[in-house]
Amino acid sequence: MTLLIVMVIISFLPSAACIDITVRLKEENSPKSYVGDITANSQKWLLDKEDLSQITFNQLQQKETKLFNVTLSGKLYTVRTVDAESLCRYNTECYKTVKVAVHKGKNFLKILKIKVIIEDINDHQPEFPDKEITLHFGEGDGKGMKKSIPNAIDKDVGVLNSVINYHLKNNEEMFSLLVSKRADGISRLEIVLESKLNREVKDMYSVQVEAEDGGSPSKKSVLDVKILVEDENDNLPVFSQNIYNVTIKSYFQNDIPVVTLSATDSDIGNNGKINYYFSPKTSDLDSKYFRLVKKTGEIFLIDKIDAIIDNEVYTLYVEARDGGNPPLSSIATVMVNVINQQNNPPNIDVNFISTQNHNTATILEDIKVGSFIAYVMVTDNDVGHNGQVNCHIKDDTFKLQSMGSKEYKIVLKKAVDRETQEHYHFTVS
Repeated sequence: MTLLIVMVIISFLPSAACIDITVRLKEENSPKSYVGDITANSQKWLLDKEDLSQITFNQLQQKETKLFNVTLSGKLYTVRTVDAESLCRYNTECYKTVKVAVHKGKNFLKILKIKVIIEDINDHQPEFPDKEITLHFGEGDGKGMKKSIPNAIDKDVGVLNSVINYHLKNNEEMFSLLVSKRADGISRLEIVLESKLNREVKDMYSVQVEAEDGGSPSKKSVLDVKILVEDENDNLPVFSQNIYNVTIKSYFQNDIPVVTLSATDSDIGNNGKINYYFSPKTSDLDSKYFRLVKKTGEIFLIDKIDAIIDNEVYTLYVEARDGGNPPLSSIATVMVNVINQQNNPPNIDVNFISTQNHNTATILEDIKVGSFIAYVMVTDNDVGHNGQVNCHIKDDTFKLQSMGSKEYKIVLKKAVDRETQEHYHFTVS
């Protein structure tokens, strides 16, 4: 018995074989669609002018999913719907090779290589990953500030059908679109600020980025871009008035605001949040009777007005400070006029030139008539008639002379003699 051994040698060297037949097929044709006839170009591959009626064709088996079917007579059909996007890479010629064995009768003639070019049709439009996005630009951003936005993808694989051109619509001349290419050929998109923003004038813009492919006819899609202007602390708090002039009576209650200050800030968030403080310029003497509520701007009395005896007008400097970083502030002046309706007794202060003790002075007996003995000051913080005073003494030796408003001097009215009278007593009323 003779044993016939068939040895199959698989070579990994690149095949130098040429394509014998090229046919074209538009993608997305239905299954069993006619592609072409191998015998139509028989003069290119027949070795001799054999009778085609004796020629048969057999498709060689392939590892990948079968896309085409070849009949014995050489007709080429699709087995299933052919989709270029699932078969080929972008921007390359999409094709598949079908290998067919040619026989004449029982004799093998050759292997035909049939190149089926799958023509991409523009059946996909460019698609953004989202229909709408939001960008944030700040008031402090300068011209040329850029924000990246996602690019569109077109699933078509044809060179023209997959190329995407971008256009910016409704940009109001505040923004432009910058398109650059990445290493993988995909576009990088950036929205560019063309003019400084002012949130207080306009806090939101809407633009559209249009993606259009190169197919014929072309297909488009739109990305809606909402641009929000972030606030910068560029506005001072503004008081409703620079000077608050209020008048209160002496019996004013300490649970009712003396005055409520109001300031506004055009900024938002913490930049527009206002708290109130006494300015360091406010003296301790003026502020010790008043309490300022930080959040509301209300000013209350701390004590009853009876305790306010130092002055009739109190000047408070109030600072409105926002919550920015750093904060901005402005100052308002609060003038509190106190009308004291109580009638308190005047206070008399007598200052002698030469004293033995608080109420006793020493003079020489040879002192001249009209000489200055003491200085008298009368104080009365009451208002109106209650604060007007008359000062006098009843004595034959001394007299009281006015020096102006509530100031007096005591002078010697007649000569004194120690041997006649050693002590003199008088009363200032």
